[in-house]
Amino acid sequence: MCKITDFDSILKNGVKIASSGTTGKPKEIFRTPENLKASIEVAIDAQKLTSKSRILTVTRMTHAGGLLTQSLPAYTLGAELSIKQFNPYTFLKDFKDYTHTFLTPAHMRALMNTKGFKDCNLSGKWILGGSDPVSWEMIEAFVYHGATVQPNWGMSEVGPIAINTVFDDLLKVYEYRYKAKNGILLGDNTYCDTKVVDGELYVKGPTCYIDDWLPTGDMVELHNDLFLYKRRK
Repeated sequence: MCKITDFDSILKNGVKIASSGTTGKPKEIFRTPENLKASIEVAIDAQKLTSKSRILTVTRMTHAGGLLTQSLPAYTLGAELSIKQFNPYTFLKDFKDYTHTFLTPAHMRALMNTKGFKDCNLSGKWILGGSDPVSWEMIEAFVYHGATVQPNWGMSEVGPIAINTVFDDLLKVYEYRYKAKNGILLGDNTYCDTKVVDGELYVKGPTCYIDDWLPTGDMVELHNDLFLYKRRK
């Protein structure tokens, strides 16, 4: 079995990614080389990644958030990539030398609770948020400090980047929060085919691990062209 950072082997042979159990019991999902190629193309396009991007990965590489959102795309582009364990007390200092990172809401909350967050400058930083819904409070806080924040919905079974919205100014945050009626935002940019059947989100596309429509188990509402999360089925 290849090491999780043996990127050449992963790209050639595929890789098993841990699932949180969204579509059933937690399990490992095998992502084929074709799945990976499609996911990488989506990640590069969605986050405007280039060979000049500098990526700081602080999430586990056994999950899609750590491996597929930025690490494999960075390797494919020949961009700078650093993999570190997340530490809320050193992250803001570490991140100064990078352009992109992926953070979970737990990471974001931990950073907001540090003394250094109040006066930090995140201008020029791109933060993809996911694994759980990113609250409006978190979006606003990081955009206020200059970051571009991209709250994102994805799944190990679907691909790490599937539905999201990019926020790079507070006016857009306030506008979308009003449009969403303060609901839990998934986004309005879609990177796979979507449909809603009896309130449940179904997805399909080359990043998915099956060819047919995949029931996600997430109950959603389409409101003002925004996908809003309601609950688990």
